[in-house]
Amino acid sequence: MLSSTNATEQPLHFDHEAFLNAVTEQSGVYRMYNHEQTVIYVGKAKQLKKRLASYFREDVGSVKTQALVKQICAIDVTVTHTEGEALILENNYIKKYQPKYNILLRDDKSYPYLLITDHKHPKLGLHRGGKRIKGDYFGPYPSVGAVWESLRLLQKIFPIRQCEDSYYRARSRPCLQHQLGRCLAPCVDEVSIKDYAQQVSLAKLFLKGKSSMVIEQLVTRMALASDQLDFEFAAKCRDQITTLRKVQQQQYVSGIAAEMDVIGLYRINAQACVHLLMIRDHKILGSKSYFPVVPSETSDKEIIQAFIGQHYLGSSLGEGISEGNIPKEIVTEYNFEQIKELALLLSKQAEHSVKISTKSRLERRQYVKLATTNAQTALVTRNSHKESMQARFVALNDVFELSNGINRIECFDISHTMGQQTIASNVVFNQEGPVKSDYRRYNVHGITPGDDYAAMAFALNKRYGKLKAEDTESLKKLPDIVFIDGGKGQLAKAEDFFAELTAKQNLDRIPLLVGVAKGESRKPGLETLILGGSHQLISLPATSPALHLVQHVRDESHRFAIAGHRAKRQKVSKKSVLENIEGIGAKKRQALLTFLGGMQEVKNADITELEKVPGISKVLAKKLYDVLHDK
Repeated sequence: MLSSTNATEQPLHFDHEAFLNAVTEQSGVYRMYNHEQTVIYVGKAKQLKKRLASYFREDVGSVKTQALVKQICAIDVTVTHTEGEALILENNYIKKYQPKYNILLRDDKSYPYLLITDHKHPKLGLHRGGKRIKGDYFGPYPSVGAVWESLRLLQKIFPIRQCEDSYYRARSRPCLQHQLGRCLAPCVDEVSIKDYAQQVSLAKLFLKGKSSMVIEQLVTRMALASDQLDFEFAAKCRDQITTLRKVQQQQYVSGIAAEMDVIGLYRINAQACVHLLMIRDHKILGSKSYFPVVPSETSDKEIIQAFIGQHYLGSSLGEGISEGNIPKEIVTEYNFEQIKELALLLSKQAEHSVKISTKSRLERRQYVKLATTNAQTALVTRNSHKESMQARFVALNDVFELSNGINRIECFDISHTMGQQTIASNVVFNQEGPVKSDYRRYNVHGITPGDDYAAMAFALNKRYGKLKAEDTESLKKLPDIVFIDGGKGQLAKAEDFFAELTAKQNLDRIPLLVGVAKGESRKPGLETLILGGSHQLISLPATSPALHLVQHVRDESHRFAIAGHRAKRQKVSKKSVLENIEGIGAKKRQALLTFLGGMQEVKNADITELEKVPGISKVLAKKLYDVLHDK
């Protein structure tokens, strides 16, 4: 890239004639800003001057372009060496700024893989994120569910360990998985390194799609074991062969498609769904639906081009797909403008030839049809869910009769075990369903253990305590209703908090507060709603859509709180007692465990033995002994 101009130097009233007189004719990327200095559109051009001049002609036909031009207050330009470089930069900017008038693929999650680690006894498991761990990676898979399904299947066929290394090191006897015949228990040397390595080798071949070769090897081993009268091992090989043949029948895809992605598109007016079908080693790994934000008057070809660019092209921001994930062939029925440039860029990134096919026959045509059908089903299902959710919001508003309707709901819940590891959850719903990006968990501290009222006040203060009347952006996200999972006590705490907040910050609007009390038998359908202020009790019929929405929100809040509490409790349970002792750092903990041979030996050691550990003084040895023996 050669140069970049700064948008902030442009005046609020945009003088396009002066700008066009000064702009370069080289290739590059341009960003358009509105009066709030927000990027509203990102584009690229082979000749920047010519392309930008087209926006300001009198006969601009597109309604979308007309609306865009009316909002332009500034444009900045970044010149690039090549058109390909401009294409990459454009996609990077779109991912970074999420402009209103671009097609947006809002998917920033990395794909999951199956990983067989480089270890004396390799572990098979799920991996997500950077490939920092040494080992063999298989995938990518379209979803975590597809990985778990593969792991369950592999555990039945190849009995190699799936436990974490910390669990593996701590075993002194075989675990339940060994008893079920799903692990060879290498942790306690129940299997030789050679035999375990053979099973790992077979698993790798299977994951590479060479299941026929795996079966051939197993048949040879079964025959050899039978000749040597080792009928027990022969029977195990026979069972593996039987399971593998069943899997082959279920997973094998007839045809020549070894490695390709198939893209289908379905639209309903301004709504669009792009469905990605992923095929690797003649097997359909799975599929995934995307719902890009599509500006009006956008063609199908533009959607597919934007999807391929944003989904596959790597980014300096760490987004996009890495070179190992780009297939050799991408199949779609839409022949868009920059198909050759994209194919060349993807080939360069993947370090192998990448073909984008648009004229498909036979097998590929069937895959495109399948992807399109899945896109249609996904979009119809999504809209059906939306309509159902909107109907529930309407029903809930019929109960509470809010003048501006109900657009946003939040719910709070508290989870702890005997007052320990207290977690507060805050979940958010709008008329489309859960807004998971706005979910929050709070580690509650500084209260009396087990005091749910204080915990609720803590969570509310964390969520709303910094609200100010002049903070318009935060006030936009203020919910219409706040549900409190609990009875009158928790509700009263919430009322006190908002009364104090309103007086302090002079807020002109606060949410309607509603307590959700469980029925006597705690069965769904028997909940009682407690209206804030009047404490009026409202009981809705078990069939009421409004009650179903309340239950959904309350259950999601409960689930989110419990998940956070369990994670925190598990983390604490794994924490060593030594970590809480002042003066015992990581190096001294390691020295104690290594010198004495484990935590149990540290606990059994007397002061004299503790003093012998390198780095442990007499004072520290006595302190350590007293803590470990509760003195």
